[in-house]
Amino acid sequence: MVGVGLNYRDHAAELGVEVPPSPLLFMKPSSSIIGDGDEIVIDPSVTAFADWEVELAVVIGAPLQRATPAAACAGIAGYTVANDISARDIQEREGQWFRAKSLHTFCPLGPRVVAASEIPDPQALTLRTFLNGEIVQESSTSEMAVGVFDLVSFCSHSFALEPGDVVLTGTPPGVGMAQDPPRPLRHGDVIEVEIPPIGRLVNRVVELPADR
Repeated sequence: MVGVGLNYRDHAAELGVEVPPSPLLFMKPSSSIIGDGDEIVIDPSVTAFADWEVELAVVIGAPLQRATPAAACAGIAGYTVANDISARDIQEREGQWFRAKSLHTFCPLGPRVVAASEIPDPQALTLRTFLNGEIVQESSTSEMAVGVFDLVSFCSHSFALEPGDVVLTGTPPGVGMAQDPPRPLRHGDVIEVEIPPIGRLVNRVVELPADR
């Protein structure tokens, strides 16, 4: 599972940083994946600031290596919704993002995979996040700095993509760390992320006891 950071111009702006000159990639392990209705588990001994990120997720359907954008398009099996949960304190402290993005249960995916043929233009999709019923993110995939086909092509020039691999495409503005004041996920929160043609992914947050 491959993620990309700062791929929305308006998200980079809310953080006061520039969009990278080329996609900023990181990995998430498959062990972080949970499904619709599963619990996001936060261990307070590991992180004090878990954050939400609605993202369009691309499911690879054919082997891709050094693919052109057109070949990347043809190699996509479908799309789903992701919530790229991120431990912001770890992310800021360690600099590299792998551990901050990889904690157990920190990648909800779902509620279904929609065939690529049903999404004629992946750059014309609305993304939303609701925290306890309040909308906190709303944007369009048209705001991506690097579009889906170019992003998949870029990845394939650095490493081979195989069927079943997932590429996360970045998040728009409205994340918890950019709220005033900053707003981490807390025990009992219900976080919902949606892309209407695909569906809404719903997860409840559970915080482990501090002495665990």
